[in-house]
Amino acid sequence: MKIIQATEEHVEMVAKLFDSYRQFYDQAPDYTRAESFIRDRIRNGESTVFLALEDGEPAGFVQLYPSFCSVDAVKIQILYDLFVAEAFRGKGIAEALMNRAAEFSKASGAKRVDLLTSVENKPGQALYEKLDYYRSLDDFIGYSLNL
Repeated sequence: MKIIQATEEHVEMVAKLFDSYRQFYDQAPDYTRAESFIRDRIRNGESTVFLALEDGEPAGFVQLYPSFCSVDAVKIQILYDLFVAEAFRGKGIAEALMNRAAEFSKASGAKRVDLLTSVENKPGQALYEKLDYYRSLDDFIGYSLNL
């Protein structure tokens, strides 16, 4: 397995995985939307995507967004997307992607990596805790406003 930082030349491979990721979260299949979204993020430097390749095949990806924590007055990274295609699960790819994301974040000057996950995502929670992530929202409630 090889992990690379995705560039515009990798958009189609990432988009295929990203479309599957969105379907995992109950979104309708929409490869065109997935490709456009990933292409824009990479082209505009708005996110960093790492792509796992297994024998040249796209196996998984992780996507990070740079941000800041005003309370701590530090740079952080938001790990928003992590996905491994079903055929490649159980091979340590998610863990390798998480580790690469942490290495990149530290090298970029970030002081923390934040993520949210579904309460039903028990495999993800087990992985995050194995990698020393801790639950951080016991004292906070999340809200969203659709615009």
